[in-house]
This record gives sequence, C-alpha cells and structure tokens, in this order.
Amino acid sequence: MTSWNVVATQESRDLWIGGRGPVLIFGYSILLSAITYLAATNRAMNFLEPREAVNLTVQVALAVGVLLTVAISADTISGERERGTLEALLLTPAPRRAIVIGKLAAAATIWLACLIVAIPYLWVLGRGVSGAGQAAVLTLVVGTLVAVGLGGLGMIFSGWSNSNRTSLASGLLLLLVLFAPTQLPALPKTGFGQLLTRINPIGSALHYISQVLVARRSWTQDLGYLISPLVIAVAAVGVLLIAAPRLVRLTAGTR
Repeated sequence: MTSWNVVATQESRDLWIGGRGPVLIFGYSILLSAITYLAATNRAMNFLEPREAVNLTVQVALAVGVLLTVAISADTISGERERGTLEALLLTPAPRRAIVIGKLAAAATIWLACLIVAIPYLWVLGRGVSGAGQAAVLTLVVGTLVAVGLGGLGMIFSGWSNSNRTSLASGLLLLLVLFAPTQLPALPKTGFGQLLTRINPIGSALHYISQVLVARRSWTQDLGYLISPLVIAVAAVGVLLIAAPRLVRLTAGTR
C-alpha cells in the first residue's frame, strides 16, 4: 500500500469510527428528509415539477456536501497542530505530499457519503421522470470537482494557520462569498451576471446541473460552466503538492 493510501485509510478511520462523520451525516440526512418531504408535498400541489424537485435535492446535497468537506479539510493540519498529534505524523516515513493527498482523499469521503445518502431521495422524487440515475451520476461528477477544489483550498488555509478556528473561519467565509451570488437567480441571464456565474465554481456547477436536469440540455451543451470547478480543483491540488513541505509543519509559516 502506498503512503497516501495509508494516510487516507487512517484519516478515514478517524473520521468515521471516531464519531464526527456519522454525526454530521445523521444531521444532514434529517435536513435532506425535511427538504425532500417539502419538495414532494409541493410537487403534489403543482408548485414544483418532478425535475425541479430532483434538482432542488441535488443542489442541497452538493451545498451541504461541499460545506462539510471544507469544514473537515480545514481541520486536517491546523487541528492536528492544536491537538499535538502532528509531530507523530511527521515522524512517520510518509512524504509530505502523500500526507496532504491522503488527508484530502479522506476529507472527500464526507462528500461521497452525502451523495450516497441523497440517492434514495433522488429515486423517490425522480421516479416519474426517470431522472434519479442521471442526477446521481451528474452530481457525482460535478460535485466531486467542487468538493476536491474547495476542500483543497480548505487544506491550504489549514496549513497556513496555527489556529483551527482561523482556518475554519477562512473556509466558511470563502463558502459564504461563493454561495451568496447563487441566491440571485437572474445572474445567468445578464452579461456580467453570466461571467460572474462562470468564474464562481459553485455557481457554475449549480447552473450546469440545473440546465441538464431541468432544462433537459445534453451534458455537452454547457460544458463551459465546468471550466471554473475544474480549474479550482487542479489548481488546489497542484498548490498542495508543490507547497506540501511548507504546509505540513509543526508551526505554520516557519522556514
């Protein structure tokens, strides 16, 4: 087993057996149950079409999954510094780059868990339009890009911070800045708004998913909206690999 696999396995074990992962997913499942119930009720009352109900559930799953991924990744390095467990990890033969990739892979498991939990809800809401399978695959592809990209940024914040509160606050502030424009539905219809949507990895991902699920466009029609999530994912992983020796240290900012 390679070094990053060992790190990812240990980090995943700490996340899921240690108790944080199950608690977070339980809270998420309650939220998703409530939203799905409301979506199903509104659909019966003709307020939401089936495809719109599926799209709503997908967007909630993506939003919460990315939020939890950023929260977990922001704790990966600064949290270990505060708990005094980073020194033991640095004494292992695992290279610094293997450490950051393993930690990022473990943090991304919370996103995959969110998607798995959402699949039964998508199946219930999408039975009449045969949209559950397509929605699940689409969410897996697009959501993983966003989760890896923003999770990687959360790890960068964590590596630069000695305080876990600082890294977590930075990650949550970033999400707030990115999520805020998505609440303005008229943005994609205007010139500047469309540009703002395209450069926002969350806004462009949600818009692309809506175009496929609700507007019934093909997967290839609006691929331009996936450039931003792809660039963020590649850039974040690249920075982690290049800056790993500086990020994974007992004290942030030391040479």
